[in-house]
Amino acid sequence: MPKMGTVALSAPRPAALVLVLWPFMNEALAVKYHRLMRPIQPPKSAFAGFRFPPEVILVAVRWYLRYGLSYQDLEELLAERGIEVDHVTLFRWDQRFTPLLIDAARRCRHSVGGHWFVDETYVKVSGSWRYVYRAVDQYGQVIDVFVSKRRDLKAATMFFANAISSHGEPAEITTDRAHALVRLVTDLLPAALHDTTQYANNRVEADHGRLKFRLRPMRGLKQDRTASVVIRGHAFIQNLRRAHYELGVDARPRLTLRAAFDELQQVI
Repeated sequence: MPKMGTVALSAPRPAALVLVLWPFMNEALAVKYHRLMRPIQPPKSAFAGFRFPPEVILVAVRWYLRYGLSYQDLEELLAERGIEVDHVTLFRWDQRFTPLLIDAARRCRHSVGGHWFVDETYVKVSGSWRYVYRAVDQYGQVIDVFVSKRRDLKAATMFFANAISSHGEPAEITTDRAHALVRLVTDLLPAALHDTTQYANNRVEADHGRLKFRLRPMRGLKQDRTASVVIRGHAFIQNLRRAHYELGVDARPRLTLRAAFDELQQVI
């Protein structure tokens, strides 16, 4: 019983309490949700964490892939321009950024022709011979390359599978009379016209010489993976110089390669 002169206060109903506290609950939930949300970060540049600016890195990569230079030669050329960088760092730049440049330029690449010239050559990696499968179309564009320890049906199958998945099937293909290539083309590309006549494959065989010339100044390739990066980078530069990419199209002829690398710098 309440005492005389006092008024009994009834406890607030739960629904009424919720209505009174609802604005404060909303604010608390909003603060908690804001704390749990991760801010949207802009895409991280591939050059983040490197001491040298992107322009220096890409100049070094471009010079190494373009000219017949060793890493020691490149180190000396940069030192003459006031840039002190070790040849081991130059090697790491090349291995890091060459695949990124190739991937970034993929959308700007012209479609390959329907006539493929396929052949294999050989290079030495850590004192052992490695076979390099290469394909060139009728316009001189290097379609694909593949480094293998063996020259057999399995290696040829992997090379063709990668090339076809990226560029589709050719209408005509020219190879030598190597048993693995003849068998593979017959089984994998039965609709394609297969030419194995003598001297028909001179286009790609002559193109091997450009790769051998580029590898000559080097002091030997040490690993299959690093060899593959260098050989793919050489093919990429060769295609850029032959205008098989929509990159650097407005630049002067002697500055096309530089302009193409400047455009690729913005997207990696």
